[in-house]
Amino acid sequence: MLVTRRQHAILENIVGEEGFVAIDYVADKLGARPEDLMRDLAELEKKGLVIIEKRMDRHHYLTEEGVEALHRGMPEERVYRVMHRCLGSGFDEFIGCVSREGEIDAGTARIGAQHLLRHRCIAVRDGVVEKNDPEKCFEAIEEAGWLRGWLREAERGGPLPPEAERVLRRRKMIETRRETRIYVAATPLLRELWEKGEIGSGELLTVVKPSRYMELGPGTVIVKEFDLEIPPPRAPMSRLSPYMEFLDMVREILVAMGFEEVKGPHVELEFWNFDALFQAQDHPAREIHDTFYVATRLAASLPRELIERARSVHEAEWRYRFSEEKTLNHVLRSQTTAVSARVLAERGPGEYRCFSLDRVFRPETLDAKHSMEFYQLEGIIVGRRVSFRHLLAFFKEFAAALGIRDIWFKPGYFPFTEPSVEGYIKHPRLGWMEVFPGGMLRPEVLEILGVEGVQVAAWGIGIDRLAMTVLGIDDIRDLFTRDIDYAEKIPEPRIPFFTTHTSARQVTVHRVPL
Repeated sequence: MLVTRRQHAILENIVGEEGFVAIDYVADKLGARPEDLMRDLAELEKKGLVIIEKRMDRHHYLTEEGVEALHRGMPEERVYRVMHRCLGSGFDEFIGCVSREGEIDAGTARIGAQHLLRHRCIAVRDGVVEKNDPEKCFEAIEEAGWLRGWLREAERGGPLPPEAERVLRRRKMIETRRETRIYVAATPLLRELWEKGEIGSGELLTVVKPSRYMELGPGTVIVKEFDLEIPPPRAPMSRLSPYMEFLDMVREILVAMGFEEVKGPHVELEFWNFDALFQAQDHPAREIHDTFYVATRLAASLPRELIERARSVHEAEWRYRFSEEKTLNHVLRSQTTAVSARVLAERGPGEYRCFSLDRVFRPETLDAKHSMEFYQLEGIIVGRRVSFRHLLAFFKEFAAALGIRDIWFKPGYFPFTEPSVEGYIKHPRLGWMEVFPGGMLRPEVLEILGVEGVQVAAWGIGIDRLAMTVLGIDDIRDLFTRDIDYAEKIPEPRIPFFTTHTSARQVTVHRVPL
């Protein structure tokens, strides 16, 4: 079998390897870019000589600290080399001496000394740094060498054992990113032909001239043929973000359940975000570490009767002086309940159901379950005979519509509802997560908003966490991923309620007595 010279070089680097080999590795061996090899690999795959596989890998990259540790030594190694000249002094003097003697910056010297202290190689006695146990020093340097070896492996793009990855990430020497990579492996046919020496190489001719063909010889030339069986490239079909698809599906479910979608502003008055919901003006949730405040003072006004009703209720129940200036401050809304408050004040008593699905903002620390900007699904059920039972039934029906079968309810507390409930669902990997907080709006809230003669069930669903469970995602940040390959692998959300006839009766509810 005749292949091109570059294809022969590719096969030469693959056939000797066991299992799959990264294209990056092969390209590096050939001094080429990975993308330059793709056409050759496709032709070799069609000939049955290689298998190509695309994988989503976690790849490690060395930070500046990691590069320095790899090429100049781990901090503890660099300190150990010169520490014998600096023993017998105070800790700060010891760090200064090590920095000078080893040409190490003070920060790195301090880190290295701390690791030697942790291993009990050195000790501080009566304020003086002394050598403690030579055996412990050997263990510290041995561990440093072990870590440096894994840094070298990370630089080459190889996998790391969990313990080494955990330590290097904690010491800020590596960063881990998720990337799509292509791997290739030799087929049994390739190994058989290679052992028999039946794979030769020749020059590829895309423009055939008889003189050139005869010059090279028939047995050493590969003429590029048109392959009409290869389909032309197709542009990928456009698709919304899986998370946006999920939100649209939720809207369909709620509209089918008789709800109407309503909207409200992102920059909101403290009145609608807090005061109208009977949240005291000195409540901890209104502090700057729990709420984003708008620095610029914006023009705002409210009907006088709303402010006076809020003042009357707050001062009578919470027993403090209500501040009209504070109620007109602007914040980035921390809850879409503010939208429900606006709807109740506008429509008053009656029989209606509304929901708002939009973003809210809170000063959270970004992690797998929390974000400082996220979607919230807020809703109200208004009617003369609405009760707490209707709220629990809604949670069960809504969970059933999404195909969620396990719900756990426990009593909750919110300033504007009584009784209140917190509903939890079980994520397959992250465990139980709160997604269904709600309750019956307190009479004080209804009095402030001028709503009389009805009961209101209100809820604010953590839709981001709900989406993680339905879409099979275990990190909230992946809902907004920019990795197109990763997003395409997330299955399109469906409505099990209409496709499998799941009902609320099939939902397992774990209740704590309210």
